[in-house]
Amino acid sequence: MTHQNLEKPTVSEFPKTADIATVCVYGISLLSASLFLFLPLANLLSPSPWQRTMGAVHGLASLLATLVIAYAGHIAFPLLKGVKKILPQARTAAFWASVLSFLAIASGNWVYMRYRAPSGGARAWLRENTPLVHYLFMEYHEFTVLFTFPLGVACTWILWQYGDAILEPKNRPVLTAVCLSLMAMMFFAIGGFVTGLNVAKVHSL
Repeated sequence: MTHQNLEKPTVSEFPKTADIATVCVYGISLLSASLFLFLPLANLLSPSPWQRTMGAVHGLASLLATLVIAYAGHIAFPLLKGVKKILPQARTAAFWASVLSFLAIASGNWVYMRYRAPSGGARAWLRENTPLVHYLFMEYHEFTVLFTFPLGVACTWILWQYGDAILEPKNRPVLTAVCLSLMAMMFFAIGGFVTGLNVAKVHSL
């Protein structure tokens, strides 16, 4: 008697709890990152023609500068420990951080002209209605973000000038100064970005 092997129908297994959690975490992370990257484009929806142009340009430049400077400041930690393989990335990150810092500052000065307009400007409105916002956020924003460009240029020049020799024990003070400067850039850039968002939230251009 011939016995035929009957194949059992394949039953699809439900995904494990860990798999569902991983998908959810990645999905939320991608969604949050996308919303964050498109944040400057929200200025295009503003009823103010100044905000649609100046705000969008400066917001995009500031966001890109903050991301790259934060990356440069992040890799300064392993560089300070003497990790040689991170050195090429540090040079490149310091260079682009300087370039984007210049663009953010240049577009910020363009925005600042409108901000300080005697009539209808955000500065006059803030000082009249909420002076604490101006003195706490804008005063900090105006001056600290300016340090990112000279610090970035100095770090870029030193990293390219010294090359791999910067990791030698005799150049340890120079390496420490560069790493601390990159970390300071990160602090100033993130602080400036957050304070700028707070000012724009209270009163746009």
